[in-house]
Amino acid sequence: MYKVLIADDEKIIRMGLRGIVDWEALGYEIAGEAATGREVLSKMLELRPDLVMIDIRMPGITGLEALGMARNSGFTGKAIILSGYSDFEYAQEAIDVNVVSYLTKPVDAEKLEKTLTEIRNQLDQEHTDSRTRDIYFKHAREKLLKDIMTGVIDLDDFDEKKDELGLETGPYRVVLAEKYSVHLEDPEYSFSEMIRLSDTELRREKSENAVSGNDTSLFEEIVDDDGYATMLLKGKAAEEKLKGALRRFDMEMPPEKNSPLDTIFLAIGPKVEEAVSIPDSYEVASFYMKNRFFCDKGQHYVSPEHPPYGVEVRDGEIMDNEKYLVDDSMPLETVRLRLLGPYVKMLTESIQVFNRHKLAEGLRNLQEQLYLTNLSVDQIKDLLLDIYLQVKEKVLVLYNKADIPFKADSEAISYIKNAYYLYEIITFISEQSDMIITAIGGSSRDSILDDVVFYIEHNYAFNITLENLAPLFGYNSSYLGKIFSKRMGVNFNTYLDKIRIEHSKELLLSGKAQVYKVAEMVGYKNVDYFHIKFKKYVGISPAEFRKRGKQ
Repeated sequence: MYKVLIADDEKIIRMGLRGIVDWEALGYEIAGEAATGREVLSKMLELRPDLVMIDIRMPGITGLEALGMARNSGFTGKAIILSGYSDFEYAQEAIDVNVVSYLTKPVDAEKLEKTLTEIRNQLDQEHTDSRTRDIYFKHAREKLLKDIMTGVIDLDDFDEKKDELGLETGPYRVVLAEKYSVHLEDPEYSFSEMIRLSDTELRREKSENAVSGNDTSLFEEIVDDDGYATMLLKGKAAEEKLKGALRRFDMEMPPEKNSPLDTIFLAIGPKVEEAVSIPDSYEVASFYMKNRFFCDKGQHYVSPEHPPYGVEVRDGEIMDNEKYLVDDSMPLETVRLRLLGPYVKMLTESIQVFNRHKLAEGLRNLQEQLYLTNLSVDQIKDLLLDIYLQVKEKVLVLYNKADIPFKADSEAISYIKNAYYLYEIITFISEQSDMIITAIGGSSRDSILDDVVFYIEHNYAFNITLENLAPLFGYNSSYLGKIFSKRMGVNFNTYLDKIRIEHSKELLLSGKAQVYKVAEMVGYKNVDYFHIKFKKYVGISPAEFRKRGKQ
């Protein structure tokens, strides 16, 4: 609805104008009335109507004089002149104060309706044009500021435009803000709104800046193509607001999960004093956002004072080369393979011996290693996914009769690929490993030797020795050998041989594999040695055993 102000010294005329047409149907609402020239001048400046209907002859000052004074004070609304005179002696003066129509009294309803429709169409078009201009200038200004922040444009080339861009007074700091929680589609407020929530002191400072003619904006905000807001904080007041906002995250009690504060994540560049150094702050903030994956649990912001693990900034310079344990020239596939095999082995062995402590320690070591590699976030996710799937495959082979409630591969892949943080993936693998230990019976075993026997039963096909088995359970090989012999009545090697021979007998009777292949399947790399051991414990050769079993 467009606002209308009716001004005439005769009340009956004002009442008649109210009822002569259906104002609402035409897109208008009557915002007020005035009976004198001074009154209409005051209401034009107070109400800022879109249209004023004003009589020429009014007490005090004329309607045209009031309209002229309002124009000089910035009034831009449309005006219709009402007059009882038909000689148009005021036509030129009306033109000077931008009157859009001239109606004589008594006003004809049909002519007034036609005039109001034409004016409404003009107002509609002007509003459309104004919005288009505002959007264009907003985008143009945002593009210019973004180009300045990213160093595409040298601010020295726009030195005379600093005032227009609000960059005349520092310090400056770039902050990238992104939704933190994946659980809320529409967070209650953004970080920029937190910045706007000024306390009394900051409002006073802002008011003083306005009086002195300085820029009153605490920051510029641009919605980035990557989905986060890029904010350029300006001035000491903005710095204080930033400190106040960060204190909300630094309290002893962290933000409640899924609360408005929990929806925010910030990458904060260093403070710079000169506008020409703004790109330096932006570069660091962007680097931090890219390394958000390495943040700790509950860490809602990164800054030069609180960087992600393994990321360091000194005097505004990103010291990322010190992060890597490996030579930058080493092929990434080589880096991946150096981590993949050993950690698959470590996790599988820890699961098999039900050693949750060793498993947790191994995952912590893996996390530390990943902090210090030059693998990208996507490459790290792919590596961790490979580790998880290979461990799962090995466990399914080793414990094929166990009922292990694994997540579907598609679910695990989706979780790891979409994880925001490294610690989330490490936690997922830890929880899955613990679930496996529980499923295969680790939680019910009350003796370390039971665990050793259980491990042998599921790993006899591999190269098991006391020397490589004992460390998995936290013992030295000599001591484990003594307590094993005492508990089992035979030494370790004899027990292992018996287990292998028993399984080889099953394979010989149930399949057609050649004897040398059966030997390999139960852990004997030398078929002659297998023959010796088999005959020792069974009394006949493997071939003879198979022949007799099939008779």
